[in-house]
Amino acid sequence: MDLVACIDVPVVIEPHQRVIIPTGLAIALPVGYEAQIRGRSGMAARFGVMPANGLGTIDADYRGEIGVILLNTSDEVFTIEPGMRVAQMVIARYEKIVWEVIDELEETKRGAGGFGSTGHVA
Repeated sequence: MDLVACIDVPVVIEPHQRVIIPTGLAIALPVGYEAQIRGRSGMAARFGVMPANGLGTIDADYRGEIGVILLNTSDEVFTIEPGMRVAQMVIARYEKIVWEVIDELEETKRGAGGFGSTGHVA
């Protein structure tokens, strides 16, 4: 879903500045769920404005207003207008795990092959 700026007056984001934009939205997620706050591709591509933390997470026990931390990566001033769509939110289920300490990992075909090890980039 789109998240909009719940502001009364425009907010100017100076070049390389970050601001928290309130959304006017608070949620109560069930245990085992999170809300992921993602950027809007058009804002990033056209204006260089994106969430400062890349991907934000709202935990199930948070009950405050959701704010979007926006970073202006450009050299131009950007203005957030009241009601402007500033981010997207996705609700996702997650599993809680218990870590097991071991001495070795099982072998796989890929092994420890890192970036680019699973295919060729054209």
